[in-house]
Amino acid sequence: MVDPTQIQEHAEVIGADGVHVGTVDKVEGGRIKLTKKDSAAEVVEGTGSHEGHHHFISLGLVADVEGDTVRLSANADVAVTFEEEA
Repeated sequence: MVDPTQIQEHAEVIGADGVHVGTVDKVEGGRIKLTKKDSAAEVVEGTGSHEGHHHFISLGLVADVEGDTVRLSANADVAVTFEEEA
């Protein structure tokens, strides 16, 4: 697992396929909290609408952190199936 202190606020979260998943709000409790306005549920087509609340991605899905980009070990369409809600 990647050192969570490397994950910066407002970093872009992308799947292994390079597709945008969301934007980091902050890291809390072993999970990445995505911003409300830009969570994967609104970005990935066909996943439905979950506007108005935060989504979380487990740090276990993080493959790498490169500056202001967090790359997941799963493709974006798969990563959103692992998304958790508060």
